[in-house]
Amino acid sequence: MAPADRYLKAWDGFWEQSSGAEGEAFWDAGSALTAERDIRLLEPYADPRLPIADLGCGNGTQTRFLATRFAAAVGVDLSAAAVAHARRADPAQAAAYEQLDLTDGRAAHALHARLGDAHVYLRAVLHQSDPEDRPAVAASVAAVLGDTGRALVLEPTDGAEAVLHTIGPTPKLLRVREHDLRPGRVADGEVAELLRGAGLRILEQGATTLTMSEVRADGTPVGLPGRWFVAAKSEGRERV
Repeated sequence: MAPADRYLKAWDGFWEQSSGAEGEAFWDAGSALTAERDIRLLEPYADPRLPIADLGCGNGTQTRFLATRFAAAVGVDLSAAAVAHARRADPAQAAAYEQLDLTDGRAAHALHARLGDAHVYLRAVLHQSDPEDRPAVAASVAAVLGDTGRALVLEPTDGAEAVLHTIGPTPKLLRVREHDLRPGRVADGEVAELLRGAGLRILEQGATTLTMSEVRADGTPVGLPGRWFVAAKSEGRERV
């Protein structure tokens, strides 16, 4: 099975057997704990008059929030089932949603042709791609940005694996495994190398915690150690 076919089968299987409700998926914490906090890292660099693309949007939890901060928002996902959930959860059509394979460079350029230059929100997507496909995903980010867009990329670091071991095989994590979703390790420095390899430069970066919808026995959300990056085309200016 080709990698793209495996991804599609795995993700469609996951989302087809989901209700699409916020918080059902392991990573789907509410926007107050995720995009609302994350986007503050991007805002000093990002022109709010541009649209923003939520790449790997899933059921659209974060996309709907992003639509309140930028001129327009579009959520894209490989899975048609995820896109259907996102549309149902957004009857007011605050954002748009469409199916798109991030390893398909032509599709990414076509998205840019429709949107014009756009910002990108990419939260914990690269580690779900096989290592050989990650350069293509980074290239798609660059394609969507154009000359003036800015990207906020967040990924778990090596320490995430140790955190997952402490919470055990919860029902949410078991669903990830049952559907052959394969979160992989992103080595220190790999994300920066991928972005630079796609012709982007790092404007700023730092450590963060990626909040999950899973909670511990005491009710506190599980947080995975991560790193964030704001990136732009090499010739881009640094602040708006």
